[in-house]
This record gives sequence, C-alpha cells and structure tokens, in this order.
Amino acid sequence: VQLQASGGGLVQAGGSLRVSCAGPPHSYNNYNMGWFRQAPGKERDFVAGINWSGTRTSYADSVKGRFTVSRDNAKKLMYLQMNSLKPDDTAVYYCAAQFVSDWGSVVSRAWSDYNHWGQGTQVTVSS
Repeated sequence: VQLQASGGGLVQAGGSLRVSCAGPPHSYNNYNMGWFRQAPGKERDFVAGINWSGTRTSYADSVKGRFTVSRDNAKKLMYLQMNSLKPDDTAVYYCAAQFVSDWGSVVSRAWSDYNHWGQGTQVTVSS
C-alpha cells in the first residue's frame, strides 16, 4: 500500500502550511489516517489523526487549536492545515494508514497501530 506525502517546505514562524497525503489507493474508506512527525534526534510523535469517515479527529496537545486534519474520501486525500507555526514544529511529517474493520474504532495515537506509511515531507519553520 503506497502513501505519498507532499506540501512541505520552509516557512517563517507564525506562518501557515498545508501538507497532503495521497492514498491508500484501494479500500480508502477502510482506513483511519494519521500524521506523525520526527525531528532530528527525537522519536516519531503523533500529531493528528482522523477516522475513516472524517467524523472523528484527534490532536496532540502541542498542536491543538493550530492544526486541522481533514480528508476527502472521493479524492483519497488527507490534509493537515498548519497555522501559527513555531520553530518547534520543524520535523519530517509522515502520513500513515491504519486498516480498520470496526468502523466505530477510535483514532489511534500509537505509531505501531498503523500499517502503512508515506515517505515523509520536510517542514522547516524559521524563527
């Protein structure tokens, strides 16, 4: 299963950026989706997630109120709108997909629960 993240770049502190994730290409409605990030020398951390229908979301405390996750099931795309960016947001951002058979399942914050990963896109926030 292939995921493709895009949209990263360099932005000044206080600015905005939107990253996108394409895929999985098949059975898209059977996947909860998530965004994780990893800064140099640090662990991969949960950022935001969204359930298969887009009706439930979850955010890390550090991004709550600044980031918004969404998805378009018809286009098989997921987005992460990032506003009021801070230098601490600098990291490689990864999208991930978790296959779910229970459509009532909650959005997981554990990277080990996700079956498929994209290649990552770099987000750099300058001070």
